[in-house]
Amino acid sequence: MNHGVETVAILLLVAAAVAMLAQRLRMPYATGLVVTGIALANIPHAPQVSMTRDLIFTVLLPPLIFEAALFLPWQLLRREMPVVVLLATLGVLVAAAVTAFGMHWLAGWPPLSAALFGALISATDPVSVIALFRQSGIKGRLRILVEGESLFNDATAAVLFGLLLAVAQGTHPTVSGALRDISVTTVASIACGALAALPLSWLAARSSDHLVRITLSLVAAYAPFLAAEHFELSGVLATMTAGLIAARYGAGSPGARKTHESVEAFWEVVAFLANSLIFLLIGMHEGGLQRAAGGDRISAMGTAAIAIAAVLAGRAATIYPLSSLFFATRWRIAGAHQHVLFWGGLRGALALALALGLPPDLPLREPIVAACFAVVIFSLVLQGLTMAPLLSALGITTRGATREAGSGPPLHR
Repeated sequence: MNHGVETVAILLLVAAAVAMLAQRLRMPYATGLVVTGIALANIPHAPQVSMTRDLIFTVLLPPLIFEAALFLPWQLLRREMPVVVLLATLGVLVAAAVTAFGMHWLAGWPPLSAALFGALISATDPVSVIALFRQSGIKGRLRILVEGESLFNDATAAVLFGLLLAVAQGTHPTVSGALRDISVTTVASIACGALAALPLSWLAARSSDHLVRITLSLVAAYAPFLAAEHFELSGVLATMTAGLIAARYGAGSPGARKTHESVEAFWEVVAFLANSLIFLLIGMHEGGLQRAAGGDRISAMGTAAIAIAAVLAGRAATIYPLSSLFFATRWRIAGAHQHVLFWGGLRGALALALALGLPPDLPLREPIVAACFAVVIFSLVLQGLTMAPLLSALGITTRGATREAGSGPPLHR
């Protein structure tokens, strides 16, 4: 136990140092952590933490989803809901299908393995995307679209992945049965989140003690997630619902504004700590995969390149055609914003958690996990490093964004 605590403490110290260095070098904080993690994996006697599905999915993901929902401007989101919902539902299905097609025909994967990879990698990550755009200083409609889509499409991807995994494990649902299961899972997951969050938020709104409100919000982040997973529902969707409810109660509560600000500050710290560990672990795990590849490195790199190309093609097939549907409406998306939505579709924690949770006997499990990590590394490093130049080239970098782009984690809003 002491060894584990010491390891986590060392990693957090490294994260703090990377945050300071990233500020000086004006580079994305997440990218710096991933690169540092890769370097740590190749240093003898460096601290090691096993990256498991339970660690990512059960421990680190719930607070990150809750924090993202907590700070999402509900009034602004409602105005953009048609776009967000379309991208987060049909967009996920299109991206998953295109990615699966690419992995089947180009990499030669069996259809079911390719479909599972397409589902788990199809959702943009709410952690990576939100952190990147906050640091880049993006505000207004574009930021709402990015944050809203990246939050809502996690639930779609998780439900789709669960359905395909059930097929892989031997069930054979009909189309009508699958639609029924998805509908029931969605409604039940939202209800689970609401049932947990409503009484907790009601209690929190009636307390002026910031410690009590922080504690209740922490329970609201984990309780619906764990309850939903226990009943084989979507923990992601349940926690997202809880975060949205908590945000509405917190914004309109009669408690002192200073107390509510304490809750917000707490969740910013939690998000920073969870982000730091996830990004470092991603880099460390990828470094370990590179060492283990050995003579198969060329083959692994070829599969990784196909996976990256397939994911980018899936993202393009999502953003540009679906955006054209709003061309003659008040929800029209500017061409420059479409480019940002395309290139800013980073992948992260959810994809890794789903990949690491694949059954050991699943065909091509290890190649799927390796390809998932390759896509995540590519998005965090290459796309992350080129996002600021892209924003400048498109002329949509906001005032002060240059300063914030290298300022490390989003420590304020």
